Amino acid sequence: MVTAHNLGFPRIGTKRELKFGLELFWKGQSTEHALTKLGADLRQRHWQRQSDLDFVPVGDFSFYDQVLDMSFTLGNIPLRVGNLSGTELDSYFRLARGRSAGDTVGNGVTAGEMTKWFDTNYHYIVPEFTATTEFSLNPARLLDQLDEARQQGINAKPVIIGPLTYLWLGKSKDGSNRLDLLTRLLPVYVELLNKLADQGVEWVQIDEPILVAELNADWRRAFNLAYHQLNSGNVKLLLATYFGQLQENLQLACKLPVSGIHLDGINARAEVNQLIDWLASYKVLSLGVINGRNIWKADLNATLDWLFPIHAKLQDRLWLAPSCSLLHVPVDLEREETLDVEIKSWLAFARQKLGELTVLTQALNEGRDAVADELAANASALQSRRESICVNNPMVKAAVANITAEFGERHSRYVARAEQQASRLKLPRYPTTTIGSFPQTTEIRQARLRFRTGELDATHYVTLMRTEIERAVREQEALGLDVLVHGEAERNDMVEYFGEQLEGYAFSRFGWVQSYGSRCVKPPILFGDISRPKAMTVEWIKYAQSLTDKPMKGMLTGPVTLLNWSFVRDDQPRSTTCYQLALAVRDEVLDLERAGVNIIQIDEAALREGLPLRKSQWQAYLNWAVESFRITANGVNDGTQIHTHMCYSEFNDIIESIADMDADVITIETSRSDMELLDVFNNFKYPNAIGPGVYDIHSPNIPSKEQVVQLMRKAAQRIPAQRLWVNPDCGLKTRDWEEVIPALSNMVKAAKILRQAG
Repeated sequence: MVTAHNLGFPRIGTKRELKFGLELFWKGQSTEHALTKLGADLRQRHWQRQSDLDFVPVGDFSFYDQVLDMSFTLGNIPLRVGNLSGTELDSYFRLARGRSAGDTVGNGVTAGEMTKWFDTNYHYIVPEFTATTEFSLNPARLLDQLDEARQQGINAKPVIIGPLTYLWLGKSKDGSNRLDLLTRLLPVYVELLNKLADQGVEWVQIDEPILVAELNADWRRAFNLAYHQLNSGNVKLLLATYFGQLQENLQLACKLPVSGIHLDGINARAEVNQLIDWLASYKVLSLGVINGRNIWKADLNATLDWLFPIHAKLQDRLWLAPSCSLLHVPVDLEREETLDVEIKSWLAFARQKLGELTVLTQALNEGRDAVADELAANASALQSRRESICVNNPMVKAAVANITAEFGERHSRYVARAEQQASRLKLPRYPTTTIGSFPQTTEIRQARLRFRTGELDATHYVTLMRTEIERAVREQEALGLDVLVHGEAERNDMVEYFGEQLEGYAFSRFGWVQSYGSRCVKPPILFGDISRPKAMTVEWIKYAQSLTDKPMKGMLTGPVTLLNWSFVRDDQPRSTTCYQLALAVRDEVLDLERAGVNIIQIDEAALREGLPLRKSQWQAYLNWAVESFRITANGVNDGTQIHTHMCYSEFNDIIESIADMDADVITIETSRSDMELLDVFNNFKYPNAIGPGVYDIHSPNIPSKEQVVQLMRKAAQRIPAQRLWVNPDCGLKTRDWEEVIPALSNMVKAAKILRQAG
């Protein structure tokens, strides 16, 4: 019989219960007891939804991030957090966000650095290491959840991050070699596995996704060392890989002393036959046959055509699962009552994906006839999508075919453009600005909801939004910022807002996905060819500019981010879709320029996360990604200043491609990393202007003017002061005005100090 299991389930809840529970706790409006009870209730609900599986994951639930959970399980807690009073949950949230519920505004600590989880839009808290780091086991979280699951009759499969991936994801704070810590780390893992064995656990899922990356000889040797030490025989280890192909690591993975291997059958399908040939006869093969990263229905008939011969070879050694954790997709499609019926028939969210998994398992175990109705319905939905006139637009395809090299070229090089822009804008040294959004208050969100539901007519909605825009402008003028933004009150999300105005997008109401902590996003569904019927932002920006004599930035989301932060169609190359988006946003850029907007910011926050996990494949992606940005940005005159923004991404290894984007100003995150991200500029002479983020907006902590000055002086050691801007590291929509005003005030005061110092 084929075994069905899951690698992980969305933790936020169908109605984002976790988000709201966390935010109440952080505001001091709820107790730790209430939050932990909410966590238990969500776990119970999620396990029940997976109870038809042979094995259900336990340990995949987290109050913030699974990597941070692993740091606490391994006792790897920085002294700045571990030495403070309070409960373990207080320490946990201090490391996650700089402050826990009971801390006062001035009583925060530096939050852990945050970056993207492989090539996804999920963020994790980076483990911190030094040469003296020690580890000690704290298994209570995992053991408690295991006990909860068993009380519900769940056949539990504990999920942990493997030791090599844990070290790989971390950062050395003193330049020491992370691999040197492996000999200290492994005994703690052995102790954890023995604890699980003592509880009668049969299988443990141990995630090592770095096996799909390029590993040097030291890391490959470390895998052999680690897994021979972990192979105690007390529990069976399922080594889980996902997000890509194993390639040169395939043989390494096959030879590791584990009881089974999970392979991403969506991304690494070509490796399955070789893996079967090399896999020892006692090992199980778990195939990820349902896409855990996207929301399109699987082709069940085609998948079965592929699986039946594999099943004939492996029999009971074949396990089926999604390709990766379902953390990256929404919870339940059934709630989407307003989504176009035809488009809805093409989709599958987490619960539906588990249903697809059940159909495949039943077909293999009992034959296709046992699920004939389900297979027929699936085939009909896929045929509907292929034939739909909503998907294909010949005019859009023709426009992409007519793109030439000139689309991506500015008239002059940066030095000449900078002179024209300086003459036009007349900005001081260390000009100050923000990244775009201001706090999304309850009043703003309620007005948007009332407008969407028809309770508020368009005239009154515009009036309310204009009132909020004026508030943002007046606050910025009072603060003394040099380049203003309109605050984006009318925007629900930096991708969804634009997608709603583009042909080829569809939108769910409840398709929320966790980005980090309580931050959830609702990725649009990019199902067809993209075009822009009319201007999307011009009237809002024109109104904001009419309120002030200071320069006003036009704010847009770039094509690569619109692509990477959407659920993207899988029936054509991603590059083709990105070029379609580039042409649509280019039209908006040119309309803004014609409307007299002299500064236009085109955010590419997600540029890096689209990188393939293997460096050998990077350049092909960067070629079309950078070209798409240039197509979008470079139709303007030299006097128009183009900005772009990238957040929470290590970009040192793609700095040449970022320079090739040729934006006049780039703003980046550097506050949590204490300007470490600027080390690349010691060797690479970045040619254009840069704004290193000095205000960590993902933490409630308020930076002092002294901290901002210190950070900017570090930046000035690497980049000429005349090319430096002063700004937060991201938009301010998630913060409160009570935090934003003093933080920006300190930022402006710091800029004045820097100017006076010369």
